[in-house]
Amino acid sequence: MLEIKNISKTFHPHSVNEVRALQDVSFSMQKGSFVIIIGTNGSGKSTMLNAVAGTFLVDTGRITLSNTDITRWPEHRRATLIGRVFQNPFSGTAPTMSIAENLALASRRGLPRGLGWNLNKDLMDQMRGRIRTLNMGLEDRLNNAIGSLSGGQRQALTLLMASWLKPELLLLDEHTAALDPKSADQVIQLSHEIITRDNLTVLMVTHSMQQAVNLGDRIIMMHRGKLLHDLTGAERKRVRVDDLLSRFEEIRRKELLDPAAAAMLQRNYI
Repeated sequence: MLEIKNISKTFHPHSVNEVRALQDVSFSMQKGSFVIIIGTNGSGKSTMLNAVAGTFLVDTGRITLSNTDITRWPEHRRATLIGRVFQNPFSGTAPTMSIAENLALASRRGLPRGLGWNLNKDLMDQMRGRIRTLNMGLEDRLNNAIGSLSGGQRQALTLLMASWLKPELLLLDEHTAALDPKSADQVIQLSHEIITRDNLTVLMVTHSMQQAVNLGDRIIMMHRGKLLHDLTGAERKRVRVDDLLSRFEEIRRKELLDPAAAAMLQRNYI
């Protein structure tokens, strides 16, 4: 369904600011799977999602989605197949437009857009029905500017927009990180309900180890642009928060050990 094969991305190559963000990364996902990506800061988690979404083109490798090679597709073209929810609740929407207008845009993703004739009674009734499932009392506020809503309300609507047309792939990029705990729990519950109901294929980045163990059927841990661990099957079912924290601690110890070992070798051979 999604196949990522040997992709690499270096920012600012051949300069003092060079960053090898992705290094020969390969993995694949089956339709209906829910993959969680975790890792330390700068490990390449969000860079991976950006590569799939088309925010930039990879230097090498290939990205295939639903048997279609999208490696060189621009971001707007990939949006016909991919839905995305960003970390910032104010990304992915038009704040001065109404809830209804934003949802109308989402309902015509990849098609010619025109709001005036598209906001008909049937679509408005459909919007009210879907928004009612959020249990946030927004179904009677369709004419309110989406920018006037709270972060949690807006993120819930952004999730609804991203999944409106049941995309081939849904990308969730730390989509609860900027929310208060109560709102984050609401959005996670809503995410689970929509993903389960529509059997969506999902690639999700999170810093929350609790979310990582509670959601999804596979956990990928990244470090320095590489895949470090890929937990599937029985191993994935057994994993707990403490197990993941131990893996992070192991990375930290190695990061501290490597410079110390290098210094010791240097002293021995000077």
